[in-house]
Amino acid sequence: MLSAESTPSTTAGAGDRRRWFALAVVMTAAFMDLVDVTIVNIAIPSIQRDTGASFSQIQWITAGYALAFAAGLITGGRLGDIHGRKRVFLLGVAGFTLASALCGFAANPEMLVAARILQGAMAALMVPQVLAIVHATFPAHERGKVIGLFGAIIGLATVSGPLLGALLTEGNLFGLEWRPIFLINLPVCVAALVLGRRFIAESKALRALRLDLAGVALVTLGLLMLLYPLTRGRELGWPMWGYLSMAGAVVVFAALVGYEKRKAARGGSPLIELSLFRVKSFAAGIAVQTVYGVGLGIFFLVWTLYMQVGLGWSALRAGLTGVPLSLAASTMAWMSAQELVPRFGRKVLQAGALVMAAGVLLYIAEADRYGQDIAPWQMALPLVVMGVGMGLIVAPLTEAVLSEVPREHSGSASGLINTVQQMGSALGLGLVSVVFFGEIGDRLTPQQVGPAFVHAFQHALGWVAAVLVAVFLLLFALPKRSAQHLEGADCPERATDVKAAGERVLAS
Repeated sequence: MLSAESTPSTTAGAGDRRRWFALAVVMTAAFMDLVDVTIVNIAIPSIQRDTGASFSQIQWITAGYALAFAAGLITGGRLGDIHGRKRVFLLGVAGFTLASALCGFAANPEMLVAARILQGAMAALMVPQVLAIVHATFPAHERGKVIGLFGAIIGLATVSGPLLGALLTEGNLFGLEWRPIFLINLPVCVAALVLGRRFIAESKALRALRLDLAGVALVTLGLLMLLYPLTRGRELGWPMWGYLSMAGAVVVFAALVGYEKRKAARGGSPLIELSLFRVKSFAAGIAVQTVYGVGLGIFFLVWTLYMQVGLGWSALRAGLTGVPLSLAASTMAWMSAQELVPRFGRKVLQAGALVMAAGVLLYIAEADRYGQDIAPWQMALPLVVMGVGMGLIVAPLTEAVLSEVPREHSGSASGLINTVQQMGSALGLGLVSVVFFGEIGDRLTPQQVGPAFVHAFQHALGWVAAVLVAVFLLLFALPKRSAQHLEGADCPERATDVKAAGERVLAS
Protein backbone atom coordinates (compact mmCIF):
# COMPACT_ATOMS: atom_id res chain seq x y z
CA MET A 1 0.00 0.00 0.00
CA LEU A 2 1.26 3.47 -0.80
CA SER A 3 2.19 5.75 2.06
CA ALA A 4 0.25 8.97 2.19
CA GLU A 5 3.51 10.78 2.95
CA SER A 6 4.82 10.01 -0.53
CA THR A 7 5.16 12.85 -3.01
CA PRO A 8 2.13 13.99 -4.97
CA SER A 9 3.50 12.79 -8.25
CA THR A 10 4.02 9.31 -6.87
CA THR A 11 0.70 9.18 -5.08
CA ALA A 12 -1.22 10.21 -8.14
CA GLY A 13 -0.03 7.20 -10.07
CA ALA A 14 -0.70 3.54 -9.38
CA GLY A 15 -2.49 4.18 -6.09
CA ASP A 16 -5.06 6.48 -7.67
CA ARG A 17 -8.02 4.07 -7.57
CA ARG A 18 -7.24 3.01 -4.02
CA ARG A 19 -7.12 6.63 -2.89
CA TRP A 20 -10.55 7.34 -4.33
CA PHE A 21 -11.99 4.29 -2.57
CA ALA A 22 -10.39 5.57 0.65
CA LEU A 23 -11.98 8.96 0.02
CA ALA A 24 -15.41 7.35 -0.28
CA VAL A 25 -14.89 5.66 3.10
CA VAL A 26 -13.86 8.79 5.01
CA MET A 27 -16.57 10.89 3.33
CA THR A 28 -19.18 8.34 4.38
CA ALA A 29 -17.94 8.60 7.96
CA ALA A 30 -18.13 12.41 7.79
CA PHE A 31 -21.69 12.21 6.43
CA MET A 32 -22.66 9.77 9.19
CA ASP A 33 -21.39 12.10 11.91
CA LEU A 34 -23.08 15.19 10.45
CA VAL A 35 -26.38 13.33 10.16
CA ASP A 36 -26.08 11.97 13.71
CA VAL A 37 -25.80 15.49 15.13
CA THR A 38 -29.24 16.48 13.82
CA ILE A 39 -31.14 13.21 13.52
CA VAL A 40 -31.70 12.96 17.28
CA ASN A 41 -33.55 16.28 17.57
CA ILE A 42 -36.44 14.97 15.47
CA ALA A 43 -36.80 11.84 17.62
CA ILE A 44 -36.78 13.64 20.99
CA PRO A 45 -40.59 13.46 21.54
CA SER A 46 -40.56 9.71 20.76
CA ILE A 47 -37.59 9.12 23.09
CA GLN A 48 -39.29 11.01 25.90
CA ARG A 49 -42.54 9.08 25.55
CA ASP A 50 -40.86 5.69 25.36
CA THR A 51 -38.22 6.07 28.07
CA GLY A 52 -39.90 8.50 30.44
CA ALA A 53 -36.78 10.68 30.33
CA SER A 54 -36.83 13.89 32.35
CA PHE A 55 -36.33 17.26 30.67
CA SER A 56 -32.77 17.41 31.97
CA GLN A 57 -31.98 13.94 30.59
CA ILE A 58 -33.40 14.92 27.20
CA GLN A 59 -31.12 17.95 27.16
CA TRP A 60 -28.11 15.74 27.95
CA ILE A 61 -28.94 13.36 25.11
CA THR A 62 -28.13 16.18 22.70
CA ALA A 63 -25.72 18.29 24.78
CA GLY A 64 -23.67 15.30 25.95
CA TYR A 65 -22.78 14.35 22.38
CA ALA A 66 -21.98 17.95 21.40
CA LEU A 67 -19.78 18.61 24.44
CA ALA A 68 -17.80 15.35 24.19
CA PHE A 69 -17.35 15.90 20.45
CA ALA A 70 -16.17 19.51 20.72
CA ALA A 71 -13.90 18.89 23.72
CA GLY A 72 -12.09 15.99 22.02
CA LEU A 73 -11.59 17.28 18.47
CA ILE A 74 -8.19 18.93 18.91
CA THR A 75 -6.85 15.96 20.87
CA GLY A 76 -8.29 13.53 18.32
CA GLY A 77 -6.60 15.38 15.48
CA ARG A 78 -3.24 15.36 17.24
CA LEU A 79 -3.52 11.66 18.05
CA GLY A 80 -3.83 11.04 14.31
CA ASP A 81 -0.63 13.01 13.67
CA ILE A 82 1.20 10.98 16.32
CA HIS A 83 -0.13 7.43 15.97
CA GLY A 84 -1.33 7.40 12.37
CA ARG A 85 -4.50 8.86 10.88
CA LYS A 86 -5.77 5.56 9.53
CA ARG A 87 -5.30 3.82 12.87
CA VAL A 88 -7.07 6.55 14.86
CA PHE A 89 -9.83 6.86 12.24
CA LEU A 90 -10.60 3.14 12.41
CA LEU A 91 -10.47 3.23 16.22
CA GLY A 92 -12.98 6.08 16.16
CA VAL A 93 -15.26 4.23 13.74
CA ALA A 94 -15.14 1.07 15.90
CA GLY A 95 -15.97 3.09 19.02
CA PHE A 96 -18.74 4.94 17.18
CA THR A 97 -20.20 1.56 16.16
CA LEU A 98 -20.22 0.33 19.76
CA ALA A 99 -21.71 3.58 21.05
CA SER A 100 -24.43 3.54 18.37
CA ALA A 101 -25.38 -0.02 19.38
CA LEU A 102 -25.52 1.02 23.05
CA CYS A 103 -27.74 3.98 22.12
CA GLY A 104 -30.05 1.78 20.06
CA PHE A 105 -30.43 -0.83 22.80
CA ALA A 106 -30.43 1.59 25.75
CA ALA A 107 -32.61 0.23 28.55
CA ASN A 108 -33.13 3.58 30.30
CA PRO A 109 -32.40 7.30 29.87
CA GLU A 110 -29.20 7.14 31.94
CA MET A 111 -27.73 4.50 29.62
CA LEU A 112 -28.74 6.54 26.57
CA VAL A 113 -27.05 9.68 27.92
CA ALA A 114 -23.83 7.77 28.71
CA ALA A 115 -23.85 6.13 25.26
CA ARG A 116 -24.34 9.51 23.57
CA ILE A 117 -21.36 10.97 25.44
CA LEU A 118 -19.27 7.96 24.31
CA GLN A 119 -20.56 8.43 20.77
CA GLY A 120 -19.44 12.08 20.78
CA ALA A 121 -16.01 11.15 22.11
CA MET A 122 -15.54 8.51 19.40
CA ALA A 123 -16.68 10.97 16.72
CA ALA A 124 -13.97 13.32 18.02
CA LEU A 125 -11.39 10.63 17.17
CA MET A 126 -12.93 9.88 13.77
CA VAL A 127 -13.88 13.24 12.28
CA PRO A 128 -10.55 15.16 12.40
CA GLN A 129 -8.90 12.34 10.46
CA VAL A 130 -11.21 12.92 7.47
CA LEU A 131 -9.67 16.22 6.36
CA ALA A 132 -6.23 15.11 7.62
CA ILE A 133 -6.32 11.98 5.43
CA VAL A 134 -7.45 14.06 2.46
CA HIS A 135 -4.69 16.60 3.08
CA ALA A 136 -2.00 13.94 3.48
CA THR A 137 -3.15 11.68 0.64
CA PHE A 138 -4.05 14.05 -2.19
CA PRO A 139 -1.61 16.48 -3.82
CA ALA A 140 -2.45 20.18 -3.87
CA HIS A 141 -3.68 20.28 -7.47
CA GLU A 142 -6.31 17.58 -6.74
CA ARG A 143 -7.59 18.91 -3.45
CA GLY A 144 -10.05 21.35 -5.01
CA LYS A 145 -11.97 18.45 -6.50
CA VAL A 146 -11.83 16.50 -3.24
CA ILE A 147 -12.88 19.42 -1.02
CA GLY A 148 -15.70 20.10 -3.47
CA LEU A 149 -16.96 16.59 -2.81
CA PHE A 150 -16.62 17.22 0.92
CA GLY A 151 -18.69 20.39 0.61
CA ALA A 152 -21.36 18.51 -1.31
CA ILE A 153 -21.48 15.90 1.46
CA ILE A 154 -21.94 18.65 4.06
CA GLY A 155 -24.79 20.14 2.02
CA LEU A 156 -26.59 16.80 1.75
CA ALA A 157 -26.08 15.99 5.43
CA THR A 158 -27.47 19.36 6.52
CA VAL A 159 -31.02 18.37 5.65
CA SER A 160 -30.68 14.57 5.48
CA GLY A 161 -30.45 14.26 9.28
CA PRO A 162 -33.86 15.75 10.11
CA LEU A 163 -35.47 14.09 7.08
CA LEU A 164 -34.02 10.66 7.84
CA GLY A 165 -34.91 11.07 11.51
CA ALA A 166 -38.53 11.86 10.62
CA LEU A 167 -38.80 8.90 8.25
CA LEU A 168 -37.30 6.40 10.70
CA THR A 169 -39.22 7.66 13.72
CA GLU A 170 -42.61 8.05 12.06
CA GLY A 171 -42.13 4.76 10.21
CA ASN A 172 -41.72 2.94 13.56
CA LEU A 173 -39.74 0.10 11.92
CA PHE A 174 -40.35 -3.26 13.62
CA GLY A 175 -42.06 -1.39 16.43
CA LEU A 176 -38.70 0.02 17.56
CA GLU A 177 -39.92 3.65 17.49
CA TRP A 178 -36.83 5.92 17.85
CA ARG A 179 -34.15 3.21 18.08
CA PRO A 180 -33.49 2.82 14.31
CA ILE A 181 -31.99 6.35 14.20
CA PHE A 182 -28.98 4.84 16.02
CA LEU A 183 -29.08 1.26 14.72
CA ILE A 184 -28.87 2.45 11.10
CA ASN A 185 -25.25 3.42 11.86
CA LEU A 186 -24.22 -0.20 12.46
CA PRO A 187 -24.07 -1.56 8.88
CA VAL A 188 -22.51 1.70 7.65
CA CYS A 189 -19.83 1.59 10.36
CA VAL A 190 -19.00 -2.07 9.75
CA ALA A 191 -18.60 -1.38 6.01
CA ALA A 192 -16.37 1.61 6.79
CA LEU A 193 -14.18 -0.55 9.04
CA VAL A 194 -13.76 -3.30 6.45
CA LEU A 195 -13.15 -0.98 3.49
CA GLY A 196 -11.08 1.47 5.51
CA ARG A 197 -8.62 -1.25 6.56
CA ARG A 198 -8.18 -2.20 2.94
CA PHE A 199 -8.05 1.11 1.10
CA ILE A 200 -6.90 3.91 3.44
CA ALA A 201 -3.15 4.50 3.39
CA GLU A 202 -1.48 5.17 6.73
CA SER A 203 0.03 8.59 7.32
CA LYS A 204 1.47 10.38 10.32
CA ALA A 205 3.84 13.24 11.16
CA LEU A 206 7.28 12.80 9.63
CA ARG A 207 9.05 13.51 12.93
CA ALA A 208 8.33 11.76 16.20
CA LEU A 209 5.68 13.54 18.29
CA ARG A 210 4.36 12.89 21.78
CA LEU A 211 0.92 13.64 23.15
CA ASP A 212 0.91 16.84 25.20
CA LEU A 213 -1.13 15.67 28.21
CA ALA A 214 -1.08 19.03 29.98
CA GLY A 215 -2.26 20.67 26.76
CA VAL A 216 -5.06 18.08 26.49
CA ALA A 217 -6.18 18.87 30.05
CA LEU A 218 -6.15 22.64 29.46
CA VAL A 219 -7.93 22.61 26.11
CA THR A 220 -10.58 20.16 27.35
CA LEU A 221 -11.21 22.21 30.50
CA GLY A 222 -11.37 25.47 28.56
CA LEU A 223 -13.78 24.13 25.93
CA LEU A 224 -16.08 22.59 28.55
CA MET A 225 -16.10 25.82 30.58
CA LEU A 226 -17.06 27.76 27.44
CA LEU A 227 -19.41 25.37 25.68
CA TYR A 228 -21.39 23.93 28.59
CA PRO A 229 -22.94 27.29 29.58
CA LEU A 230 -23.56 28.14 25.91
CA THR A 231 -25.17 24.77 25.23
CA ARG A 232 -27.44 24.68 28.27
CA GLY A 233 -27.64 28.33 29.29
CA ARG A 234 -31.08 29.00 27.81
CA GLU A 235 -32.68 25.95 29.46
CA LEU A 236 -31.11 26.84 32.83
CA GLY A 237 -32.13 30.51 32.69
CA TRP A 238 -28.59 31.86 32.16
CA PRO A 239 -27.35 31.54 35.78
CA MET A 240 -24.47 33.67 37.03
CA TRP A 241 -22.14 30.67 37.27
CA GLY A 242 -22.49 30.26 33.51
CA TYR A 243 -21.06 33.74 32.87
CA LEU A 244 -18.29 33.12 35.39
CA SER A 245 -17.48 29.83 33.67
CA MET A 246 -17.21 31.50 30.25
CA ALA A 247 -14.99 34.23 31.68
CA GLY A 248 -12.84 31.57 33.32
CA ALA A 249 -12.52 29.80 29.96
CA VAL A 250 -10.75 32.86 28.57
CA VAL A 251 -8.21 32.63 31.41
CA VAL A 252 -7.70 28.90 30.74
CA PHE A 253 -7.18 29.51 27.01
CA ALA A 254 -4.64 32.26 27.80
CA ALA A 255 -2.78 29.82 30.05
CA LEU A 256 -2.92 27.20 27.27
CA VAL A 257 -1.35 29.60 24.75
CA GLY A 258 1.45 30.50 27.16
CA TYR A 259 2.12 26.87 27.98
CA GLU A 260 2.14 25.79 24.32
CA LYS A 261 4.55 28.60 23.43
CA ARG A 262 6.98 27.50 26.14
CA LYS A 263 6.69 23.87 25.12
CA ALA A 264 7.39 24.68 21.46
CA ALA A 265 10.36 26.88 22.44
CA ARG A 266 11.87 23.95 24.35
CA GLY A 267 11.54 21.73 21.27
CA GLY A 268 8.63 19.68 22.63
CA SER A 269 5.48 18.46 20.89
CA PRO A 270 2.67 20.94 21.67
CA LEU A 271 -0.94 19.85 21.30
CA ILE A 272 -1.74 22.94 19.22
CA GLU A 273 0.81 24.11 16.69
CA LEU A 274 0.64 27.86 17.30
CA SER A 275 2.97 28.34 14.34
CA LEU A 276 -0.02 27.51 12.13
CA PHE A 277 -1.50 30.89 13.05
CA ARG A 278 1.46 32.59 11.37
CA VAL A 279 0.10 31.20 8.09
CA LYS A 280 -2.24 33.96 6.92
CA SER A 281 -4.71 31.72 5.13
CA PHE A 282 -5.07 29.47 8.20
CA ALA A 283 -5.46 32.26 10.78
CA ALA A 284 -7.93 34.24 8.67
CA GLY A 285 -9.86 31.11 7.70
CA ILE A 286 -10.24 30.05 11.34
CA ALA A 287 -11.72 33.46 12.19
CA VAL A 288 -14.16 33.21 9.29
CA GLN A 289 -15.13 29.64 10.25
CA THR A 290 -15.98 30.77 13.78
CA VAL A 291 -18.17 33.71 12.77
CA TYR A 292 -19.86 31.74 9.98
CA GLY A 293 -20.64 28.98 12.50
CA VAL A 294 -22.46 31.54 14.66
CA GLY A 295 -24.77 32.41 11.77
CA LEU A 296 -25.49 28.77 10.95
CA GLY A 297 -26.08 27.94 14.63
CA ILE A 298 -28.73 30.65 14.87
CA PHE A 299 -30.41 29.88 11.55
CA PHE A 300 -30.89 26.13 11.78
CA LEU A 301 -32.35 26.19 15.31
CA VAL A 302 -34.78 29.07 14.73
CA TRP A 303 -35.74 27.64 11.35
CA THR A 304 -36.73 24.34 12.98
CA LEU A 305 -38.68 26.10 15.75
CA TYR A 306 -40.41 28.33 13.20
CA MET A 307 -41.65 25.44 11.08
CA GLN A 308 -42.53 22.90 13.77
CA VAL A 309 -43.81 25.19 16.54
CA GLY A 310 -44.77 28.43 14.83
CA LEU A 311 -46.35 26.85 11.75
CA GLY A 312 -47.28 23.54 13.38
CA TRP A 313 -45.71 21.39 10.67
CA SER A 314 -44.74 17.76 11.18
CA ALA A 315 -41.09 16.78 11.35
CA LEU A 316 -41.36 15.07 7.96
CA ARG A 317 -42.90 18.11 6.27
CA ALA A 318 -40.22 20.37 7.78
CA GLY A 319 -37.49 17.97 6.63
CA LEU A 320 -38.82 17.85 3.07
CA THR A 321 -39.00 21.64 2.98
CA GLY A 322 -35.23 21.81 3.42
CA VAL A 323 -34.45 19.66 0.38
CA PRO A 324 -34.03 22.65 -2.03
CA LEU A 325 -31.43 24.20 0.29
CA SER A 326 -29.53 20.91 0.54
CA LEU A 327 -29.50 20.26 -3.21
CA ALA A 328 -28.46 23.81 -4.05
CA ALA A 329 -25.67 23.79 -1.46
CA SER A 330 -24.34 20.41 -2.61
CA THR A 331 -24.35 21.32 -6.30
CA MET A 332 -22.71 24.69 -5.81
CA ALA A 333 -20.11 23.33 -3.36
CA TRP A 334 -18.81 21.00 -6.04
CA MET A 335 -18.87 23.68 -8.74
CA SER A 336 -17.24 26.38 -6.60
CA ALA A 337 -14.27 24.31 -5.46
CA GLN A 338 -13.77 22.68 -8.86
CA GLU A 339 -14.43 25.51 -11.32
CA LEU A 340 -14.91 28.92 -9.71
CA VAL A 341 -12.26 29.27 -6.98
CA PRO A 342 -9.32 28.35 -9.27
CA ARG A 343 -10.41 31.21 -11.57
CA PHE A 344 -11.69 33.87 -9.16
CA GLY A 345 -10.12 32.99 -5.80
CA ARG A 346 -11.37 34.80 -2.68
CA LYS A 347 -14.12 36.63 -4.59
CA VAL A 348 -16.11 33.38 -4.80
CA LEU A 349 -16.37 33.13 -1.02
CA GLN A 350 -17.29 36.81 -0.71
CA ALA A 351 -19.97 36.39 -3.36
CA GLY A 352 -21.25 33.39 -1.39
CA ALA A 353 -21.62 35.48 1.79
CA LEU A 354 -23.57 38.18 -0.07
CA VAL A 355 -25.75 35.69 -1.97
CA MET A 356 -26.59 33.85 1.25
CA ALA A 357 -27.42 37.16 2.94
CA ALA A 358 -29.70 38.01 0.00
CA GLY A 359 -31.46 34.67 0.44
CA VAL A 360 -31.95 35.40 4.15
CA LEU A 361 -33.48 38.82 3.38
CA LEU A 362 -35.74 37.21 0.76
CA TYR A 363 -36.85 34.66 3.38
CA ILE A 364 -37.73 37.51 5.77
CA ALA A 365 -39.86 39.12 3.07
CA GLU A 366 -41.64 35.85 2.24
CA ALA A 367 -42.32 35.09 5.92
CA ASP A 368 -43.74 38.59 6.37
CA ARG A 369 -45.86 38.39 3.21
CA TYR A 370 -47.52 35.02 3.87
CA GLY A 371 -47.38 34.80 7.68
CA GLN A 372 -48.67 31.51 9.07
CA ASP A 373 -50.23 30.59 5.73
CA ILE A 374 -46.86 30.19 4.02
CA ALA A 375 -46.43 26.93 2.08
CA PRO A 376 -43.24 24.93 1.57
CA TRP A 377 -43.08 25.85 -2.14
CA GLN A 378 -43.12 29.54 -1.19
CA MET A 379 -39.96 28.97 0.85
CA ALA A 380 -38.20 27.24 -2.04
CA LEU A 381 -36.74 30.34 -3.72
CA PRO A 382 -35.10 31.88 -0.62
CA LEU A 383 -33.82 28.43 0.39
CA VAL A 384 -32.28 27.84 -3.04
CA VAL A 385 -30.60 31.26 -2.94
CA MET A 386 -29.29 30.54 0.55
CA GLY A 387 -28.09 27.10 -0.56
CA VAL A 388 -26.19 28.59 -3.50
CA GLY A 389 -24.47 31.04 -1.14
CA MET A 390 -23.70 28.29 1.33
CA GLY A 391 -22.17 26.13 -1.38
CA LEU A 392 -19.95 29.02 -2.51
CA ILE A 393 -18.56 29.30 1.03
CA VAL A 394 -18.34 25.88 2.69
CA ALA A 395 -16.02 23.89 0.43
CA PRO A 396 -13.70 26.75 -0.64
CA LEU A 397 -13.36 27.94 2.95
CA THR A 398 -12.20 24.52 4.16
CA GLU A 399 -9.75 24.36 1.27
CA ALA A 400 -8.44 27.86 2.00
CA VAL A 401 -7.80 27.08 5.67
CA LEU A 402 -5.83 23.91 4.89
CA SER A 403 -4.13 25.02 1.67
CA GLU A 404 -0.79 26.03 3.20
CA VAL A 405 -0.74 23.79 6.30
CA PRO A 406 2.31 21.46 6.48
CA ARG A 407 1.29 17.81 6.15
CA GLU A 408 2.72 16.74 9.50
CA HIS A 409 0.28 19.08 11.27
CA SER A 410 -2.79 18.33 9.15
CA GLY A 411 -4.47 16.38 11.97
CA SER A 412 -3.98 19.21 14.46
CA ALA A 413 -5.22 21.74 11.89
CA SER A 414 -8.26 19.62 11.05
CA GLY A 415 -9.10 19.32 14.74
CA LEU A 416 -8.89 23.10 15.12
CA ILE A 417 -11.16 23.66 12.11
CA ASN A 418 -13.82 21.33 13.48
CA THR A 419 -13.46 22.79 16.98
CA VAL A 420 -14.01 26.40 15.94
CA GLN A 421 -17.01 25.30 13.87
CA GLN A 422 -18.47 23.73 17.01
CA MET A 423 -17.61 26.79 19.10
CA GLY A 424 -19.24 29.12 16.58
CA SER A 425 -22.34 26.94 16.38
CA ALA A 426 -22.58 26.75 20.19
CA LEU A 427 -22.26 30.51 20.44
CA GLY A 428 -25.01 30.86 17.82
CA LEU A 429 -27.25 28.49 19.80
CA GLY A 430 -26.59 30.56 22.91
CA LEU A 431 -27.52 33.77 21.10
CA VAL A 432 -30.88 32.26 20.07
CA SER A 433 -32.19 33.08 23.54
CA VAL A 434 -31.54 36.76 22.81
CA VAL A 435 -32.34 37.12 19.10
CA PHE A 436 -35.30 34.70 19.02
CA PHE A 437 -36.79 33.92 22.42
CA GLY A 438 -36.19 37.51 23.51
CA GLU A 439 -38.89 38.52 21.00
CA ILE A 440 -41.45 36.05 22.36
CA GLY A 441 -43.59 36.87 25.37
CA ASP A 442 -43.53 34.71 28.48
CA ARG A 443 -47.26 33.98 28.55
CA LEU A 444 -48.84 33.31 25.17
CA THR A 445 -52.26 31.92 24.38
CA PRO A 446 -52.35 29.13 21.77
CA GLN A 447 -53.59 31.67 19.23
CA GLN A 448 -50.61 33.95 19.90
CA VAL A 449 -47.88 31.30 19.54
CA GLY A 450 -47.86 31.17 15.73
CA PRO A 451 -47.67 34.93 15.07
CA ALA A 452 -45.08 35.36 17.84
CA PHE A 453 -42.82 32.68 16.36
CA VAL A 454 -43.17 34.13 12.85
CA HIS A 455 -42.14 37.57 14.13
CA ALA A 456 -39.24 36.15 16.18
CA PHE A 457 -38.07 34.17 13.15
CA GLN A 458 -37.90 37.30 11.01
CA HIS A 459 -36.02 39.13 13.77
CA ALA A 460 -33.48 36.31 14.15
CA LEU A 461 -32.92 36.18 10.38
CA GLY A 462 -32.00 39.85 10.48
CA TRP A 463 -29.16 38.90 12.83
CA VAL A 464 -28.12 36.07 10.53
CA ALA A 465 -27.89 38.53 7.63
CA ALA A 466 -25.71 40.82 9.78
CA VAL A 467 -23.40 37.89 10.61
CA LEU A 468 -23.04 37.11 6.90
CA VAL A 469 -22.06 40.72 6.19
CA ALA A 470 -19.40 40.34 8.91
CA VAL A 471 -18.21 37.14 7.17
CA PHE A 472 -17.96 39.08 3.88
CA LEU A 473 -15.73 41.68 5.52
CA LEU A 474 -13.57 39.10 7.32
CA LEU A 475 -12.93 37.33 4.03
CA PHE A 476 -10.77 40.28 2.92
CA ALA A 477 -8.16 38.88 5.34
CA LEU A 478 -7.78 35.75 3.20
CA PRO A 479 -5.19 35.76 0.41
CA LYS A 480 -6.74 36.61 -2.96
CA ARG A 481 -5.66 33.16 -4.17
CA SER A 482 -4.29 30.19 -2.24
CA ALA A 483 -0.81 28.89 -3.09
CA GLN A 484 -2.19 25.70 -4.60
CA HIS A 485 -4.33 27.63 -7.08
CA LEU A 486 -1.46 29.88 -8.03
CA GLU A 487 0.94 27.01 -8.59
CA GLY A 488 -0.78 23.66 -8.32
CA ALA A 489 -3.16 23.47 -11.23
CA ASP A 490 -0.52 23.51 -13.95
CA CYS A 491 2.54 22.40 -12.06
CA PRO A 492 2.08 20.02 -9.16
CA GLU A 493 5.83 19.80 -8.58
CA ARG A 494 5.96 23.57 -8.07
CA ALA A 495 3.08 23.31 -5.60
CA THR A 496 5.18 20.85 -3.60
CA ASP A 497 8.06 23.34 -3.62
CA VAL A 498 5.77 26.07 -2.30
CA LYS A 499 4.58 23.78 0.52
CA ALA A 500 8.16 22.80 1.37
CA ALA A 501 9.13 26.48 1.54
CA GLY A 502 6.23 27.10 3.90
CA GLU A 503 7.38 24.24 6.14
CA ARG A 504 10.88 25.74 6.28
CA VAL A 505 9.44 29.12 7.31
CA LEU A 506 7.36 27.49 10.06
CA ALA A 507 10.37 25.54 11.29
CA SER A 508 12.54 28.67 11.55
